[in-house]
This record gives sequence, structure tokens and C-alpha cells, in this order.
Amino acid sequence: MRSNKKPLAHAKLYLILDAQVLNYKALLQVLKDSVRGGIGIVQLRDKNGSAKEILDFCHQALKVTKHQVPFIVNDRADLTILSGADGLHVGQEDIDLLSARKMMGQGKIIGVSCQNLAQARKAQAQGADYIGFGSVFQTQTKPGRQAMNLDLLQKVIKEIKIPVFPIGGISRKNIGQLIPLGVSRAAVCRDILLAKNSCKAVKEFRDYLCF
Repeated sequence: MRSNKKPLAHAKLYLILDAQVLNYKALLQVLKDSVRGGIGIVQLRDKNGSAKEILDFCHQALKVTKHQVPFIVNDRADLTILSGADGLHVGQEDIDLLSARKMMGQGKIIGVSCQNLAQARKAQAQGADYIGFGSVFQTQTKPGRQAMNLDLLQKVIKEIKIPVFPIGGISRKNIGQLIPLGVSRAAVCRDILLAKNSCKAVKEFRDYLCF
């Protein structure tokens, strides 16, 4: 089985391709531009698309990423397997990590969304490959969730040994607040998707993170 875990260790910038923000045609163009800009890892997030729509986009996306940039599917373990995507991302209410690992094997990347230290510890102990931790700032993706105390983020960064990608409302305007906390990775959605030049936006984020 193909494994694409090695690039994950060096990935600094994680792009969320959210189908609620842009349509698939626009997302594909952002993906192409972001790969040129040096994006480290990419996730498709589509809460409303049909299995066929998601699968079709996965196949198109994999032609762009070519398994050189890990391509992750949100929520759908079945479509991760069918599409040949590099991995799966699950939330606290989705399929549990151990079940997902049993379905997909050790070769696939599995990431877990966490909102507190206990969840992060559990994900690491159960063999998650990375953690998405947030919401760091207020975000339109999770409008009901309050921004977190950044001291908590700093504790997680210090304790958790697998890659931690802070997520939630992170932009080029506020990422500078995170760097003094020890943050060297970030997951970003709108500030890349809606940028006039996605390639340039990726490069600007990388300038913050690749120190």
C-alpha cells in the first residue's frame, strides 16, 4: 500500500479546500496555484456533496497533487479508500480513529480535530498522524465556537509530539500572534481560498512558518 506519511513530517502549511466557500471548479484552481506556491498538505472538506461529486473531485485533485503533496478527505473513510487519497481527517463526532485505522491500514494518514489537551493526548496515544487544533480564532466555518485561550495552544504545542496544525480563522494578519508560542505549522481555509492570488498567499504564509 502506498504511504505518504514522510512529507507530513515536513509540512508547514495545511490548506482546507472547503466546498461551502468555493465551488469545485474554483477549488481546483486554488489547489493548482497552492501547489505551485509550496503548500504542504491539502484537505477536501465537503459536508453537503454527494459521494459521486466528492469522488470525482478527489480524482481530479490527485492528478494535481500526485501523492507528492498529501491529499486528505474530511469525514469520509469510504471515499478516502475508493479514491486512493493519502488520508482521512476525522472530528470528535465522526468515525473514531481506531475504527478508521482498522479500515484503512497503517499506510494512510489519519488526522484528528481536537479542542482540548485531553483530546490531543488521546489522539496521539491512539496513533493519529497529526492533530488539527482549534478554533484558534473565531471562524466562519465553526460560527458557534469561541476562540480559544492561546495558552492552551502553547501547552499542546509543547507536549504533543506528532504534528499539530492550529486551525480556525488563521490569516496573514494574525498568524504573527502565534509564532512566539512555538507554532511552526498552521491550517488555513478562507485566507487562501479567497485571496486574489492563492499562490502568493501560500508563499506569504510559508514566510511566517518556514523559519
